This record gives sequence, C-alpha cells and structure tokens, in this order.
Amino acid sequence: MLEGDFFVLHNVRTQKKSSLRVEGQYKADQRYNERHLFFENNILIRTKVIMNKGKVYFDLLEAREKLKKNDVILYRVEQLYPFPAKILVKELKPYAKNAKFFWCQEEPKNMGAWFSVRDYIQWTLDTIKANNNKISYIGRSPDATPATGYAKRHISQQQEIVNKVFE
Repeated sequence: MLEGDFFVLHNVRTQKKSSLRVEGQYKADQRYNERHLFFENNILIRTKVIMNKGKVYFDLLEAREKLKKNDVILYRVEQLYPFPAKILVKELKPYAKNAKFFWCQEEPKNMGAWFSVRDYIQWTLDTIKANNNKISYIGRSPDATPATGYAKRHISQQQEIVNKVFE
C-alpha cells in the first residue's frame, strides 16, 4: 500500500488500484495545501520527497503541519514486497525536475527497511530521470539494538529525525 499526500491506495488482495482517499488525511492535507503553497512561475514546487514506512509518517505529518512546510511531500510505503515500483514511478514523476528524494525511518539504519527499498527507489529515480537521482537516508545511525532503552534518548533521536527532514 502506498499512501501519499493526496491519494493512491493499493488493495493488496485484489491487486486493484483505487482512487479512494483516507478521508481524515485527505481533508487535512487539502486544507493545509490551500494555505501554504510554494509556487515558481505558477507551478507548485516541492523541494523534498520523503518516503517512509510506519509510524514516522505520522510524526512527520504532524511536524509539517506545525511548521507549515508544504514544500515537503510525504509518501508512506507499507507494501515492501512486491515493491510498488510502478505506482511509485507514477507518483514521483511530477517531482523529478526539482525535488530531492529521501528514505526516512525511525529504526537504526541497519535494521529498518532501508536496505530492502533503496535499490527499488533508486531504480524508480533512474526510470523517471530525476535531476537529483540519488536516494538519501534520514534516520538513526546503525546500532546493535533497535531501541535506545531510554525514553528521553528515544524522543531526542526522533526529534533529530524530524529536524533533519524539515531543515
């Protein structure tokens, strides 16, 4: 399943694409997009495309609304295999000219989906002939354990991830 700023739900069981929207999500993004747009020659400019998986999407979405940073687009990729590369090509193509592309995860670099998805995303960027065709990583550095063991450290590391996304 790929959940973007505006639409695309992928039904894994039937393998049918649907233009249904997650209602609460769509309404919030629609209101937000109407107020905080970045234009250049009447074209909406997105400077960063952040792909991610899991809970970090909601942390980033909340931060984006608080910071009013609509130049960052968020995609939540929930289906890792088979990877939805064709859908991603279609979704990322409008941003090929101007945006930089990132994978963001809250797990350490050596434990999350990064090593599974980076080649697929790189293929996608090559396919759409993106000007900035290198996928970059935002998240925790490699570690021996998936959790820090301390709530304060976890919160501070999570805030560092959010800060890196919106800097």
